[in-house]
Amino acid sequence: MIEMNRIAVVGASLAGLRAVEFIRRAKFEGQLALIGDETHLPYDRPPLSKEVLRGEWEPDRLALRRKSYDDLNVDLMLGQRAVSLDTDAREVQLESGDTISFDGMVIATGGHVCGLPNQPQLDGIYTLRTLDDSLAIRAALAAKPKVAVIGAGFIGAEVAASAQQLGLEVTMIEALETPLAQSLGPRVGRIVQEAHERRGVRVHCGRRVEAFRGTDRVDSVLLDDGTTVECDVVVVGIGVSPSVSWLEGSGVELEDGVRCDATLATSVPGIVAAGDVANWYNPLFEERMRVEHWTNAVEQARHAVATLLATPGEAKPFESVPMFWSDQFDIKIQGVGWPKPTDELIVARGTAESEKLIALYGRAGRLVGAVAFNQPPKLIQLRMLIGKRGGVDEALEIAES
Repeated sequence: MIEMNRIAVVGASLAGLRAVEFIRRAKFEGQLALIGDETHLPYDRPPLSKEVLRGEWEPDRLALRRKSYDDLNVDLMLGQRAVSLDTDAREVQLESGDTISFDGMVIATGGHVCGLPNQPQLDGIYTLRTLDDSLAIRAALAAKPKVAVIGAGFIGAEVAASAQQLGLEVTMIEALETPLAQSLGPRVGRIVQEAHERRGVRVHCGRRVEAFRGTDRVDSVLLDDGTTVECDVVVVGIGVSPSVSWLEGSGVELEDGVRCDATLATSVPGIVAAGDVANWYNPLFEERMRVEHWTNAVEQARHAVATLLATPGEAKPFESVPMFWSDQFDIKIQGVGWPKPTDELIVARGTAESEKLIALYGRAGRLVGAVAFNQPPKLIQLRMLIGKRGGVDEALEIAES
């Protein structure tokens, strides 16, 4: 067993901060460092595409910790990007040239936004991942531009909704057949699309961006069917990739993120991972997964710390039922489980037109996911049922009761 006197947490967002807090709650009294590439103290990301973007919240409302950081006795190393890891020497190299030694490590570096292959360097084209990104887009929206959002996953759909709520002309472009088709399936995705269209958002699905037009600043986007979408601001929201380039050649096994076992331990003893970057085997669903949701980051941080500090043989599998939400207009979309487009889908309660419904996802008779539109009370029961490997029949009784 590695003696833990110095722990480094790399990644200073939600999973990283919570890991630091859980380490101290576990009575670890050694040296502790929190390393992050942003200069801001850890902040909450979900409001970036909603309240912050619409100008309803200022950045000071986003703080993930209200208590003093002095209470954690942690070395805050913000604005310092990790660039490499030497697992033999137990050292992480920072972009500044500093080297941090460690006995144990939590990798919580999250992800970075993806761009399009043909994306030019034109003013008016943005991505959204950080607080600075959100404030830059907010400033651009203040000029009342025409807005094009490329990508209709959760972030893209939230940005489109926020821009429309500001009274702007908005077009949402998605390569798949509907918004959220990959995560919730085309039938539920169609409900989201129709909700956007009813509120005035133009939606082009099954369309790819061929080119961006403009000299110094973007003025339009050309789609693969020849359609030209006029716009002054473009937000590209086509997803994120795990931030793992600094781990290449380190001996930490990578596979769509950091490959972990069921306990969140990596291939290198004394190193665990949590949050968006962790790709682990979830025994509950009997498959590997990487989850980019708020609740997962917190729950994994707790479990990864327990694994890191456990004595040999004591670490337990992380059997998790993912939970997520998305606020778009006045619609609260909440989901649990691990739904796939190929699952059997049953709309158990409500209708698409009313924008109040519960959708159940079944796989060989077993409930594997549930999504509610403006129907929050049932989700906790359905999450517990998924955790017990319950059936769709029982889920129907819960949803319709």
